[in-house]
Amino acid sequence: MERKQATSASLTLLLVMAATFPATGVSAASDEAPGTGAYAAIAIPDTHAAEVAKGILMQGGNAVDAAVATGFAMAVTYIDAGNIGGGGFMLTHMDGEAAFLDYREKAALEAHRDMYLDEQGEVIENATLIGARAAAVPGTVAGMWAAHQRLGSMPWRALIQPAIALARDGFLPAPILVDEIRANINWFGDQTNFNEYFADISATELFKQPELAATLERIAEQGPDDFYRGETARLMVAQMEKSDGLISLEDLDSYEAVWRDPLQANWREYQVLSSPPPSSGGFGVIQLLKMKDYLAPHFEGVAHNSHQYIHLVAEMEKRVFADRGEYLGDSDYVEVDIETLLSDDYIARRAWEVNPRAISTLEGVSPGLTSPNTTHYSIIDQWGNAVSNTYTINWAFGSGVVVGDAGFLLNNEMDDFSAKPGSPNVYGVVGNNANEIQPGKRPLSSMSPTILLKDDEAMMVLGTPGGSTIFTSVFQTIVNIIDFDMTPLEAVGATRFHHQLLPPDLITMSIAIPLPEETITALGERGYRVQPHDWEFGDVQVIWREGDELQPAADPRDRGVGEVFVAPTGK
Repeated sequence: MERKQATSASLTLLLVMAATFPATGVSAASDEAPGTGAYAAIAIPDTHAAEVAKGILMQGGNAVDAAVATGFAMAVTYIDAGNIGGGGFMLTHMDGEAAFLDYREKAALEAHRDMYLDEQGEVIENATLIGARAAAVPGTVAGMWAAHQRLGSMPWRALIQPAIALARDGFLPAPILVDEIRANINWFGDQTNFNEYFADISATELFKQPELAATLERIAEQGPDDFYRGETARLMVAQMEKSDGLISLEDLDSYEAVWRDPLQANWREYQVLSSPPPSSGGFGVIQLLKMKDYLAPHFEGVAHNSHQYIHLVAEMEKRVFADRGEYLGDSDYVEVDIETLLSDDYIARRAWEVNPRAISTLEGVSPGLTSPNTTHYSIIDQWGNAVSNTYTINWAFGSGVVVGDAGFLLNNEMDDFSAKPGSPNVYGVVGNNANEIQPGKRPLSSMSPTILLKDDEAMMVLGTPGGSTIFTSVFQTIVNIIDFDMTPLEAVGATRFHHQLLPPDLITMSIAIPLPEETITALGERGYRVQPHDWEFGDVQVIWREGDELQPAADPRDRGVGEVFVAPTGK
């Protein structure tokens, strides 16, 4: 399937634009604005949704209010990944309290371990990616409602009204969105109703979605009751029956978003907050950050993205992915010894296994205890509260199935399970029994909404889409800012690379900003194959507090907005 790509020339232009215009990466002069309010910051991957988020904060809404409104707005305007037919994770730091909301999708009650295997026991091509059987029970509406009920301050309807207007009155689609839709026309073909809804989209005409507007209107009036028990639920099940899907009224009625304790770890002078299982993202970010410190003598004097730097990070990533594939899964179904996996003794031992000069063999990297189209946004409000939210329909445009008369796409999240132990998913990641399909289970994720605190103040809020590349991209962004003194815009715009254990000698890199030829040559001499990634991975959205300044940045590879502005603090 063709993925969106950008040329080096276009990326250079984007970086110049980002450095020129205040809306992408400006910083506040101080944390307190004189008289009227205080500075807030957003880093959001869509211009329409960014305008909605800013509007909510300017009305006196808090970070969670803005996050909920952004999530619904992106369900309209960021069609490739924004959703009400998917799920995700929201990490918050509100009034000094950290919380993590798991609204990940769940397998239908009729789902079973071997549902995607043929008579020979092999995975049926694209069965986990295209069509209604690829969809898991959506969690976004339940998640946004749960966040609002616990932490929001504005009326529910007021947060959904901007999305209703965008769907009803239309919006001008970004050219990159139109290009991606056209690139997927043949992917879905006549297997789904995707083309019926989106094939005629144009970057020069308002795109209206009346069915979606009606659905959002019902959700605004009835909350999640409509989506999980009302008219929208009925339409979803009717689409399942028409398209041979599994989601039932019972599945929808029984879905719940779950509040969990975020992973917390001390790293240098920071407290790192990130996502617990069923995500592997927080585990991956924390292991990588700590492992790098244990390997500090090997990193001393090593230049950013030099061949030696990339080799050392690849060796670290091998071990993280080995543990991920063996141990991580939905902690409601499998026992995950996360305390041991994140302990200093364990991570130090894993660091000592790193070969600083040669590629480790697979036999030497066993588990240690024995699109890519997700999207992310970051918000810090005028009171210093922070939200880091990552949500997804998995691959671009999910399953390609639009719920008839409801106007929204369903996810293909079932691909994030291990359809067969040892068989790679669309991201090339291999999992074992801990992540096998079970009824009602949540699939393992790499989503890594992350917040760094210092003295109980949010210093960095970040995350990204990118499937298995998510936590490696988050790690690189943190290190770019803190260890290499990059500005947030430089950090998110820098070349990224990725390694995930299999194949053991393969390093992939950003398409738009490749590694220098001399670095590629040096890695080749060491035994690595260096290739452009299959798609332009990552769309990092970060806010960094430098002294008294808030510095947001949206990844210049895509269409996001980073902005800081004065918002009212009075209630």
